[in-house]
Amino acid sequence: MAPFHDLPCQLSHTQPASLLQTFPFLLILFACSAVSLNALQADVPPEKGKWNVLFIAVDDLRPELGCYGNKVVKSPNIDRLARRSLLLERAYCQQAVCSPSRLSMLTGRRPDAIGVWDLKTHFREKMPNAITLPQHFKNYGYRTRSVGKIFHGSGKPSQDPPSWSDPPLLDQVRDPRLRYALKSNLSGKGLKRSATESAGVPDSTYVDGVVCREALKMLDQMKNREQPFFLAVGFRKPHLPFCAPKKYWDLYDPNQIPAIRNPSHPDGAPEWAIRSWMELEGYTDIPKNGKLSREKQRELRHGYHACVSYIDHLVGRLLGRLEDLHLSRKTVVILWGDHGFHLGEQGLWTKANNYELSTRVPLLISIPGQTDDGIRSSSLVELLDVYPTLTDICGLPGTPGLQGTSLIPLVTNPEKNVKSAVVSQFPRSLSGNRHRGEGDIMGYALRTEHFRYVQWIDQKKDTLLAEELYDHRTDSGEMKNLLSQTGKHREIERLRNLLRETLNR
Repeated sequence: MAPFHDLPCQLSHTQPASLLQTFPFLLILFACSAVSLNALQADVPPEKGKWNVLFIAVDDLRPELGCYGNKVVKSPNIDRLARRSLLLERAYCQQAVCSPSRLSMLTGRRPDAIGVWDLKTHFREKMPNAITLPQHFKNYGYRTRSVGKIFHGSGKPSQDPPSWSDPPLLDQVRDPRLRYALKSNLSGKGLKRSATESAGVPDSTYVDGVVCREALKMLDQMKNREQPFFLAVGFRKPHLPFCAPKKYWDLYDPNQIPAIRNPSHPDGAPEWAIRSWMELEGYTDIPKNGKLSREKQRELRHGYHACVSYIDHLVGRLLGRLEDLHLSRKTVVILWGDHGFHLGEQGLWTKANNYELSTRVPLLISIPGQTDDGIRSSSLVELLDVYPTLTDICGLPGTPGLQGTSLIPLVTNPEKNVKSAVVSQFPRSLSGNRHRGEGDIMGYALRTEHFRYVQWIDQKKDTLLAEELYDHRTDSGEMKNLLSQTGKHREIERLRNLLRETLNR
């Protein structure tokens, strides 16, 4: 529509007087009505298949947020998103470490199918013709863009050019000046310096603040395009090191952060289950033997909480910009964590194991007009299910070979169980903390309504080495392996068969 002051010039002086010339007030009424109509249209949801997608990945985020019932963590913006989302209360990753989990979700296949179990292998080595989730959207006319950590944070696995319409931004960040702010840390060496940092600096001092700033620019650029967009935004916190601006640390009284619940290793667990991955131990202020003082434990837990609130604020900025640009009613928003995290529970720190705290993740899916009033479901689901769910929401054809299940039925029937069990896995070497490839031993964890059942398999001999069984009805912290308990043999046999069926082994 032309500017208001130019409209009268478009009338010919040789033509008979029009209604607009005779009644000038009609011109004003017409212009105001057109502006109002455009404003209304800006918020009208598009036809199916034309939704934008804002795809927010958060590293190491466990589902302890206000919307998941945690009364200590301050996450008002994610909680606000949850109030207009399908919130999955029991969502699980396929492997509790960054690259395998992300690549599994983005290809819609389990780690065993794509051949990725470590941080160095690219999924296209085994599946060169795989179509990733953003690539699928790109193939159907979307402009796909990425900023931050989506596939991985370093090396070859962090990049996949076929997935994006434009080169990703900030997918690999090794500059210590985007990780640390204090002189004491900037004068150090290597990527791992102090495990925590509280500095009186702006949000954009650290990489996630920069990621947010660039994502806001991308939203501004794509607002007026007719082409729908798929924008992936990957935040690195609350991944170690726990560095966040001081104002987020100040949100918490460290004395009010709960002490570690169940700080010892589970009774009867095999060594493979409780072995440290040596992620935390690599920081300069952490003892090599991993034994932490109470003060250091409290500091680490405080730092994790601060980083969660830092990311929550950045998520709020993204959601606010969607509203300012009148894109909220046209955009599906999904927020997910790539895996959970241990903060001293079960005697474990970080992730890289098969327990509940490392495999359970937050998963929120906001669909305008369908989840506006908020929907909660306790159905067991997996990150594998995100790919078919998003394609269903946006009306795109399916991709052959996906191993997940669409979660759309939960929108209309949240009480429905889409799966009877979900499976996570984690490999171990016979010795040492880090595995290569699929390792020597693979642990498969089956999560059902009430149980976590784990098998540890010798990869070369394909023989069963050890098992674990935890009953969540009496042991939500998974502190006692019930494998040898009298009366559990029938249940164990049922779970063995269910795991075999789920994995098609």
